Amino acid sequence: MAAWPRPTSEPRGARAMTALTEAAAPQAASSPLPAPQTLPIGGSTVRYRDSGGPGLPVLLTHGIGGSLELWNRQFERADPALRLIAWDMPSHGLSSPAPEDTSLDGIARQGWQLLQALGVGRALLVGNSLGGAVSLRMAAQAPEAACGLLLAAAATLGRGTVLPFRLMTLPGLGELMVKPGPMAVKQQVQAIVKQPGSITPEVLAAIERNVMRPGGSAHFLALLRSLTAFRGQKQEVVQRSHEILRQLRVPFTFLHGEEDAVLPVSHSRQAHQQLPHAGLVVLPGCGHTPQLEQPAAFQFALLDLARQAGA
Repeated sequence: MAAWPRPTSEPRGARAMTALTEAAAPQAASSPLPAPQTLPIGGSTVRYRDSGGPGLPVLLTHGIGGSLELWNRQFERADPALRLIAWDMPSHGLSSPAPEDTSLDGIARQGWQLLQALGVGRALLVGNSLGGAVSLRMAAQAPEAACGLLLAAAATLGRGTVLPFRLMTLPGLGELMVKPGPMAVKQQVQAIVKQPGSITPEVLAAIERNVMRPGGSAHFLALLRSLTAFRGQKQEVVQRSHEILRQLRVPFTFLHGEEDAVLPVSHSRQAHQQLPHAGLVVLPGCGHTPQLEQPAAFQFALLDLARQAGA
């Protein structure tokens, strides 16, 4: 692995890179993306992309309504010390619906089933938005198999969320708001990034496909409503995430875009205040999907965490 600079320290031993930008990390040359593959998992078909190799396995989990293409820039600059595995969660991307449990815990179990099918015993868990909440549940289910966590703008760390998500919990209005079409695509792009130019044509095509997926809007609403009410993310779900965080005995890092319009950066900052031994990365000028908007900075944080996890 390349000799990357160590982040500076904050009081109480926290690792922080609050002023990290693209220029702060070495630029990796782009590599051809491995072709996605599928596996039968738990009665459904799961699509995934695997960089392969002997490096530390890293499971990349996208957010609600997303798909594995949201991790394309990590594969473009993949480090040989890491084996990157991105997947489409059940009923997302081109994975089929899960036949049974579609709760956070059910999705987490399918994540472990995928890793088991790929011969992975231990992995570093990386999740963006809802994927962060899924990664936490995975760590709780098999703490001995999780060697570290990177929680990027993770859901369920606090109650606050963007107003449209709260309105979508209302019967009738929610169904109208998620109606597939060009406007839904535009709204999703505007929500997930601060800098629209960071959306490549390939990622935009994936977003359009995901929005237009048959049955996708109904699943989106069902999943959103299981975690969110009109007042915000459900208290019991937030409490469970913080219980898991307090029990973690592996390295983990909170990472958040300072301009996130979906989940406020205060969620990660407040969680870090309660767990100062964790890492905290705040990216100026960045929105809800830092792995797309500032991939070099994201890579910097990932490699630093991987070092601590033993890569």
